[in-house]
Amino acid sequence: MEAAGIAGCKAARAAAPHPLSKDVLGFEDDDEDDDLEVFSKDASFTDASSFSISMQTSPSSMINQHTLEDEPDSKDIFVTVDDPENHVTAIETYVTYRITTKTTRSEFDSCEYEVRRRYQDFLWLKDKLEETHATLIVPPLPEKFVMRGMVERFNEDFVATRQKALHKFLNRIADHPTLSFNEDFKIFLTVQARDLTSHKKLGPGFISKMGETVRAVASTVRSVKNRPDEFIAMNDYVDIFRQKMGTLDKISQRILKELKEHLAEMKEYGPIYTQWSESEQELAEPLKGVASSIENCCKAIEGLTMGLTEDLLPALHEYVLCAETLKSVLKRRDLIQANYELRVDALTSKKADREMLEHSDLSLTIGAFLGKNTAEMKQQKQQKIDHEIEELQADIGRLEDKVECANSDLKADWERWSINMRNDLQSAFQNAAENNIHYFERCLATWESFLASQQTEIKADKNAKENT
Repeated sequence: MEAAGIAGCKAARAAAPHPLSKDVLGFEDDDEDDDLEVFSKDASFTDASSFSISMQTSPSSMINQHTLEDEPDSKDIFVTVDDPENHVTAIETYVTYRITTKTTRSEFDSCEYEVRRRYQDFLWLKDKLEETHATLIVPPLPEKFVMRGMVERFNEDFVATRQKALHKFLNRIADHPTLSFNEDFKIFLTVQARDLTSHKKLGPGFISKMGETVRAVASTVRSVKNRPDEFIAMNDYVDIFRQKMGTLDKISQRILKELKEHLAEMKEYGPIYTQWSESEQELAEPLKGVASSIENCCKAIEGLTMGLTEDLLPALHEYVLCAETLKSVLKRRDLIQANYELRVDALTSKKADREMLEHSDLSLTIGAFLGKNTAEMKQQKQQKIDHEIEELQADIGRLEDKVECANSDLKADWERWSINMRNDLQSAFQNAAENNIHYFERCLATWESFLASQQTEIKADKNAKENT
């Protein structure tokens, strides 16, 4: 199966154009001086393919570009995550989500499925996808716990936010040309909870997984000697991307917190004018007008905070998590290359041993003192080394194909990921701009209306005085 996968990968690599090059990934580092400098330094970081996005001259031109670039292919699998449900047992409390799948794929026995899954099931799926497709970019999952503690796991807002993130996670897999055909993904979408639990038990046990982890860690201790320049550039890009996205995420979280605090104060501020108007007959109308204007501004702030919560913040935070995913994928690629280089070094060592053996004198060895024929001894050792060299050469050929396949997979998936990232962030920034424009226009219209009404009243009072 592995050989067939590598052969298919090589064929696809030969047919497809090279999706990434060192020149394409060229950029300069910048200093991490201040959070707010993220908007002025390296402003084009959102484009992982070209590192420069020309600014659109109007919102309509941005919409047109997004529509052309993000034209969806014909989908044949649709997944929905909804209906969170709390479960309380004697051992634990947890939340499950309903997963509804509709598909026209022939490998599915039915065209529609409905199952319930808990968070640890999603975590299992992600682990299986990364295990099977080591150098593909598996979408990130939302964090297991929130920063403020486990108690908030069952908060309605937290559950709703997680539900949206899990929905996006599954749909990104469903849209992926390779991951969507993974057998574990199909099982996750179709079998009931009891059958999924049985399927999980078919995997390697804890001791086996621990052994694999130890071997992987031991292999990564060796640094890759000949990492291709394009992957060095990828790694450097991800470091900068992670810092930028983390800074944007933190600033946006602060802005949201300050907006909510401002909204709470405004809601306390308006009623004071209403109460005041009851004791000031001469100022009653202006005071009521101010109170009404503040109330309208509160509604505008609520719309702005909702836009941040539902559009910009989820997009930014998803790509903060994506940066960690990219680092892991690059490490797994390095591990595959490190294993290949380890075999190459072993082969070089064996060839050196073989050459040394040819010129060595075995007459002074223990075997010779025991009466063994030195020519036969040398021949036996040569045969043993030759056999080891043949095995290493076979391993190297297989691992060389695996490295090439891993490199090709990562390059192609990086290109796909960068396009999705650019479209997602452009859409989020556009929505944020539109929300801000709507907020300021609403507040401006509110206060302009208040001023107009006051000017009308002033003119009416002035005319009344002149007539008297």
